[in-house]
Amino acid sequence: MSAVPSDTRPATLRIVSPANGELVGEVPIDTTESVRAAVARARSAQPAWGARSVAERAEVLLAVRQKILANTDAIVQNAAAENGKPRHEGLLHEVMTQLELLSYFAAEAERILAPQPIPLRLLKHRTSYIHYQPRGVVAIIAPWNFPNHLGFGGAAMALLAGNTVVLKPSEFTPLSAVLLRRLYVEAGVPEDCLQVVNGYGDVGAALIDAGVDFVEFTGSVSTGKKVAAMCGERLIPCVLELGGKAPALVMEDADNERTLNAVLWGGYANAGQVCASVERLVVHEKVHDSFVAKFVSRVKALRVGDATKSAEVDVGPLVNQRQLEIVERLVADAVEKGATVACGGRRIEGPGYFYEPTVLLGVTPAMDIANKETFGPVVPVMKVGSEAEAILEANRSHLGLLAYVFTRNGARGRRMAQQIRCGTVMVNDVIATAAAAETPWAGLKQSGIGVAHSDEGLRHMCEARHVNHDAVPWLSRELWWFPYHEANLGLLKRLLAFLYGSGLGRLFPRS
Repeated sequence: MSAVPSDTRPATLRIVSPANGELVGEVPIDTTESVRAAVARARSAQPAWGARSVAERAEVLLAVRQKILANTDAIVQNAAAENGKPRHEGLLHEVMTQLELLSYFAAEAERILAPQPIPLRLLKHRTSYIHYQPRGVVAIIAPWNFPNHLGFGGAAMALLAGNTVVLKPSEFTPLSAVLLRRLYVEAGVPEDCLQVVNGYGDVGAALIDAGVDFVEFTGSVSTGKKVAAMCGERLIPCVLELGGKAPALVMEDADNERTLNAVLWGGYANAGQVCASVERLVVHEKVHDSFVAKFVSRVKALRVGDATKSAEVDVGPLVNQRQLEIVERLVADAVEKGATVACGGRRIEGPGYFYEPTVLLGVTPAMDIANKETFGPVVPVMKVGSEAEAILEANRSHLGLLAYVFTRNGARGRRMAQQIRCGTVMVNDVIATAAAAETPWAGLKQSGIGVAHSDEGLRHMCEARHVNHDAVPWLSRELWWFPYHEANLGLLKRLLAFLYGSGLGRLFPRS
C-alpha cells in the first residue's frame, strides 16, 4: 500500500495509459472520513442484504452476470486503455473469468453454505452442525494486474455470502472498479452494499482501520505483511494472496509443441504481470538446447504494442515506470552475474512502458531474477540434470503459489506435482486454474495465507458457527453432572474401559 503524504496529495487520481501516456480518466481520492462513512453505510445495509436467502442473492448476481456480458466491449476497451491489456486478455482475464465465477457460485452457493452436519462418535444422544452466517462488512484491496477478476471475484463471493463490500482498487486501475460497480448496482445490488473507495496506500490502511470484519488483499509480499500486521492488531481475519515465482519444469519426455505454446503464454501473458506467470523455466539438460532454441524463436515473434490501437497485439506495456525499472534492474543484475540475453533485454523507446519480451540463459540461484518476483516479460532459463534436481529448484523459492510440470507420463507428472510445495501445481498446463472458480487459489510459504475461490473460499466469507442440540430431549440429568458420588466414579471408570479398552469384558470384570 504505497502512500502519498496527505499534505502533498492531489484531490484526484489521474489515470494515464501505460501504452501511450494519454489521459484516460480521473477519480476523486477518498479521505479517512469518507472511507469511514462508506464502511458505516455498508454496515447499515448489511442486515437487510444478509436477511435475503442465498437463492435471492444468487438471482441478483446472475443479473450482474448478464450486465457484464452485455457490456463486454466497454470492459475490454477500458482494460486496454487503463491497464494496457491486449484485447484477447481483456476478454478472457476480465470478462470470462467473472462470468464463470458468477455462474459457478450462483449455482452452488446454496449447497456450499448449507448447514454441515457433524456426526458425533460419543455423544449419540446429541446432534451437532455448522451453519454459515455473513461476517458483516468485507474489505477488498485489489491489485492493478487483474482489477476485475481479482477485485470483483472476491466482491461477488462476499455478496453471495450475505456480506456487504467496500472495495479499494489500485491507484493505477480505479476506472475498472468504477465501471464494474456501476454494472453491479444497475443489476440490482443495493448501492450501499458495494462501494468503491479510491486512493493510495493510506486509503487502504484507513479501510482496514474503519472497523471492517474481513479483509481480502492481493498484492506484493512486502505490502501483504503490513496488511497482515494491521489485521493482526485488530484481530480481523484475512486472506492474503502475495504473488509467486512459478517454475515450469520441462522434463525430457515433455510434449514439445504443447510445452512450447504453454510456457510462451505462461511467461508473457499480461506482459508477465501475473502472480502465476512462468518466472523460472527449468529445462532438463537432455532437451535444453533444442527446446530453448525453439522457445527463443517464438518469443521473438511476439507482437508488442498498444492494444487501444489494434487487436493484433500479443504483449502490452508494463503498468508504470516503477515496474519497468524493476525489470531493467533484475535483467542487469543477471547479466552482470553471467546470464546471457538470448533475445530482448531492453526497454522499447517511445511513449509507454514497454519492455522487449526477453529470454535469459544460464541463470543461477545467485541471481536476483531467480529469486525475486519479476512481474515483467522476462523468462529466465535454468538447466537441470534430473527430475530430483528440478524439484529441488522448484522448492528452493520462498514463494509457493503455482508451479507447472511438463511430461508425457501422467503418473510421473502427478508424482512430481505432489512433491512441489505450492498451493497449486498444474501438469501440462499453465495459469488456467485461475479461471476455474471451483478450484482453490492459495499460496504457501510467503505467497499468502487463506484461500480464495473454491467452496472453501466462499465459506471463508462467513462465520462458521457450531450448534449442538439435544436429540433425546427427555433426559433430566447427564451422568457427569453434579452431585458427584463414589458409585458414579466406579461406573465411569468401567465405561472408559469399555469405550477405550479391549472390549465389553472390561465393563464387568471378574471378582
